Amino acid sequence: MAGFDQASAEAAEARGDWAMAIAMVSSFSECYSQDHYRHNAHLWHMELLVKAGLFPELAEHAKTDVHARRRLDRFLYEEGRDSELRQRAQRGDRTALHFLVRLLRARGERTAAQQAVADIDPADTYAIELAHQPPADG
Repeated sequence: MAGFDQASAEAAEARGDWAMAIAMVSSFSECYSQDHYRHNAHLWHMELLVKAGLFPELAEHAKTDVHARRRLDRFLYEEGRDSELRQRAQRGDRTALHFLVRLLRARGERTAAQQAVADIDPADTYAIELAHQPPADG
């Protein structure tokens, strides 16, 4: 971990100095690195972008980075942004489809979840399974 001061990066994050934390972590991070510290720093970098509210940056990374794409999709799910998840799913993002189905199901919209799968990717067996699960309370 030469050249990376994790304690300082953590301190910057703790005080909400997003620019400093992101700069420190991103300079060390490496997607799919054999060095697990660098790979974990990459995941941390994606999380810092969310915490800092830098969604355009995260979306830009998501065009080519599976970790950014997954983190963006999870954020959209957590925020209840079904229309954005639907748009991403319609462009081929399977993770977005799965989160969309989960979101609709969590809202009690089972029929809408099933229709979303039928409209977007009727061959996605996992999405079909998610959409057809019995209600959690029954």
